[in-house]
Amino acid sequence: MGILLTDTTLRDAHQSLIATRMRTNDMLPIAEELDKVGFFSLEVWGGATFDTCIRFLNEDPWERLRRLREKVKNTRLQMLLRGQNLVGYRHYADDVLKEFIRLAVRNGIDVFRIFDALNDIRNMKLAIQVAKDYKAHVQGAISYTISPVHATDKFVKMAVELEQLGCDSVCIKDMAGLISPAAATELTKAIKSQVKIPLDLHSHCSSGMAPSSYYAAALAGVDILDTAFSAFGWGTSQPPTESMAAAFEGTSHDTGLDLELLYQIGEYFASLSEKYRALFTAETTRPSVNVLLHQIPGGMLSNLVSQLREQNALDSYSQVLEEVPRVRADLGYPPLVTPTSQIVGTQAVLNVLSGARYKQVTQEVRNYLLGQYGRPPGEVNEEVRRQVTGEDKPIDARPADLIKSELPKLKKEGQKLGILHREEDLITYALYPQVAVKFLRGEIREEVMPSPAEAPAKTSRAPDLPTEFSVDVDGEVFNIRVTSVLGKAIQVEEAKKPAELPAGAVVSPIQGMVLAVKARIGDRVNKGEVLLVIEAMKMQNQIVSPHAGVIKKILTFQGELVNAGDVLIVLEPEK
Repeated sequence: MGILLTDTTLRDAHQSLIATRMRTNDMLPIAEELDKVGFFSLEVWGGATFDTCIRFLNEDPWERLRRLREKVKNTRLQMLLRGQNLVGYRHYADDVLKEFIRLAVRNGIDVFRIFDALNDIRNMKLAIQVAKDYKAHVQGAISYTISPVHATDKFVKMAVELEQLGCDSVCIKDMAGLISPAAATELTKAIKSQVKIPLDLHSHCSSGMAPSSYYAAALAGVDILDTAFSAFGWGTSQPPTESMAAAFEGTSHDTGLDLELLYQIGEYFASLSEKYRALFTAETTRPSVNVLLHQIPGGMLSNLVSQLREQNALDSYSQVLEEVPRVRADLGYPPLVTPTSQIVGTQAVLNVLSGARYKQVTQEVRNYLLGQYGRPPGEVNEEVRRQVTGEDKPIDARPADLIKSELPKLKKEGQKLGILHREEDLITYALYPQVAVKFLRGEIREEVMPSPAEAPAKTSRAPDLPTEFSVDVDGEVFNIRVTSVLGKAIQVEEAKKPAELPAGAVVSPIQGMVLAVKARIGDRVNKGEVLLVIEAMKMQNQIVSPHAGVIKKILTFQGELVNAGDVLIVLEPEK
């Protein structure tokens, strides 16, 4: 029997190379041709596509799925589901998970690749059960990584458990391109000796080993391989579809796919890649054995470059790569896959940019150390845990067991906000409440793609805000003029000069969006008390009071985009 291929061009490939920026309108013209190839499946949804659609592209991810389903009538459509995290960055209540899977099936998903970032099967069981109830193909995934606490026998044990839970196939998910040909051979043989369901190998070319590892896995008995058309392959993406099909032609592993058709489709993507040329970077398009040290997966690497560029800190890239493995060790060696890759990667950025390790800590790192993502694979650094969580003790229960049903409350909120027009809107709001409100109200502007000539010179900054607003309050429209307070926006260079800052100034340590203002003018606050929450790099960052005092001025508001160094609050220090 020949090797089957899952093509990832419409999901993981562009997530890995261009931070998930491929538009739906660029997918649809080639969808019917992709349907003719004979792939095991087309991975088109899940992962970061949901977030990016509403945050940057002003596209409805549900509509993307429906439109692709209309074009692809014969091939399975596949999505990547992050277990209890679904397509977000935290654990959601069971009622949200059940409704998400129901709607995903209704809108066109046939195959759910389900994984957990910590390989904690407790976080996968319900998703597997619900997807099976809807007659979907469930592919249980093992997050592959290398560390002092990971070994072949543990991966095999997990594969056996996934088969026992009713999975239809198993995937070795090597998100960072770490698996060597020898390791691929050993692990494939070990799993195939214990499980009867098909085995898929998913890897990235980040280290340059993936094509060789794929061939070794095929010889060892793997059934399915993940590939991407060459224009969106290589680098931190998957091995090229055309090349892998050609490599097996005429052997007992022949894919049986038409190379001429693959070439024609490849030409479409080659032409399309020119449109996105400005988004390809050297860091994501060339292999590097350095990935064996930092272990950052393809999708995270492209986003890390993008995030550092947003913070005007791309010159810190090498320092961040050095810090990532140190943070990972502190957190008990989690596999670096969403959301743990974002948790570790963002914390590494904060450690470097703040100049002191764990001086600024995201809420997600706190939650992780409190067990709210599941059991870490290894022992965490207790000194770091105490520094971050204080006397709070981690939980040992399945995290979602402690989350109350969320949909009834969210439905009331959504109806009050007037943003629920179809069933899918409620789930969009449940997953990304801050961004979803703006998206569902039509307030998100499509991200303008830089031309290749503009890209190198482009710098990131928070966009200028309007000075006049029309506000609708219960049907009555008020025109409001907003003026600058204290000159707003003290930039990074100015913030470095203490004499120019107001006494008691609390400044933003990072560029991002203000999610919440926790204090009010006149409040007396203690040192270390949370004053604001800023979302940056998809993580929540708590800004705390540097000392005890009284709030004199608040110079920001919920939803505002702020730059690093902006004065947000002025405190009168306690004497």
